[in-house]
Amino acid sequence: MSTKQFAIIGMGRFGSSVARTLYEMDYEVMGIDEDEERINENIQYVTHAVAADSTDETALKEIGIRNFDVVVVAIGHDIQASILTTLILKEMGVKKIVAKAQNERHGQVLYKVGADRVVFPERDMGMRLAHNLISANVLDFIELAEEYSVIESVASAKMVGKTLRQLDVRARYGVNVIAIKSGESFNISPAPDDLIQANDVLVVIGHNKDLKEFEEKA
Repeated sequence: MSTKQFAIIGMGRFGSSVARTLYEMDYEVMGIDEDEERINENIQYVTHAVAADSTDETALKEIGIRNFDVVVVAIGHDIQASILTTLILKEMGVKKIVAKAQNERHGQVLYKVGADRVVFPERDMGMRLAHNLISANVLDFIELAEEYSVIESVASAKMVGKTLRQLDVRARYGVNVIAIKSGESFNISPAPDDLIQANDVLVVIGHNKDLKEFEEKA
């Protein structure tokens, strides 16, 4: 089990998608919703499931919400509950709060009350967000098949100044760099001696398990 812990508040379609993706990648995930039926529907896709009102500060304290590395506020149509929950989490000292917004105005308010990041479901699918939570370098995530995907990842400091041959990601992680974006230029099928520069974006393909290791360690 990986060390990073996530709590997802609101187990609707978006929240359950984030929770399930993180859980399948072996992260510890707590699902929270005031609707017991939703909790029961998702209980096999999370490490822990709790029926609780997220606008109740006492309930959140009892859950131990401050112990989680990231809390995702994925509450659906109740904008007031979404804002109030985000505010309570901020006041409680939660390390990182990611909140789902219905529209731009809602998003602005969420930032004002303490959200570290605001996402819009039509622009940020749950699966993509889950991968981005694991590694800040991951810009995009595309599922090709059940177990294989493509990610776009900003070159880490460890990669800059090295060639693909030196990095040898295929041998280390079992993944392949299929393209490199450098500013406006797009290098398809890069050569082994191509140098990685600062701000380059690597397009990487591989098995989800191997991509996860690449995201965390490369």
